[in-house]
Amino acid sequence: MSGEVSCKRSIVFFLIPDFTMMAFSAALEPLRTANRMAGYDAYTWRLASIDGAPVRASNGVEVAVGASLSDERRKMTGHERPSMVIVCGGLNIEDYGNKTVFAWLREEYNRGVAIGGLCTAAYVLAGAGLLTDKRCAIHWENLPGFAEKYPRANVFADLFETEANIYTCAGGTAAMDMMLKLIGEDFDESLINRVCEQLLTDRVRSPSDRQRLPLRARLGVQNSKVLTIIELMEANLAEPLSLVQIADNVGLSRRQIERLFRQEMGRSPARYYLEIRLDRARHLLIQSSLPVVEVAVACGFVSASHFSKCYRELYARSPQQERADRKQLLVA
Repeated sequence: MSGEVSCKRSIVFFLIPDFTMMAFSAALEPLRTANRMAGYDAYTWRLASIDGAPVRASNGVEVAVGASLSDERRKMTGHERPSMVIVCGGLNIEDYGNKTVFAWLREEYNRGVAIGGLCTAAYVLAGAGLLTDKRCAIHWENLPGFAEKYPRANVFADLFETEANIYTCAGGTAAMDMMLKLIGEDFDESLINRVCEQLLTDRVRSPSDRQRLPLRARLGVQNSKVLTIIELMEANLAEPLSLVQIADNVGLSRRQIERLFRQEMGRSPARYYLEIRLDRARHLLIQSSLPVVEVAVACGFVSASHFSKCYRELYARSPQQERADRKQLLVA
């Protein structure tokens, strides 16, 4: 489309307590800028919460809203029905289970309203049954727990994903890329370029662009063989590869791999492999309600006792203590 009034979209931002302000702002500002560049209100929006009360973001800032969930349900059949609802997620959302919200999202979706999710809001969309057999994106830190809880969702560590009128993004600045993609569905490239110039970004990143820094930058490792081995390890956590299998994959001997890891990582490959498996286990303990034995299996441990022993050695607490500490923090 060109910049015609007919391409106007109305969007409801539904704020969940502890939502991330960064993702919310990054989604909202491209719309404001697009209106300014287009010269008219191509996009309108309103904010809503479960009870119409202000919502505190994860940074402690309270945001006032203009509607409650009851208000939005009344608007579903009238001229104020939005063309899109965006759920704004953030911290402590893994066990979100408001069935009224789930029903509202399903009703909106079934009426042709696009549904979006920022940051961890994929948990809410999946809880509503909207992500079954659909591609979706979530922040890399939350991906292990989400994948275990919702195995039928096709989740990826992408910046954003769109499928069947469902929009999800990993949060942070990825929210801006997702909204620029949305604006690009309504306007030509010229307006998108002007919006990017105003927001001081040089391009709209593609969904498959990295969420995290490349391994080379993240770990400070330059040896390509070591990086390849680490990628293999990270891709095989539930069923760990043997050192022989890794050696066959990269064309090195076991002794060469041992020497390279001592030089580059300061530890043996077996130790490093164990640490990244335990790191994933820690995320699952914090983000999911999986029994400890299932967490152990998901991270490649043959028994819960061996898992607990290794976990305690690395983190100086048991898996049960980790989960109990997390629950106490949430209550506080």
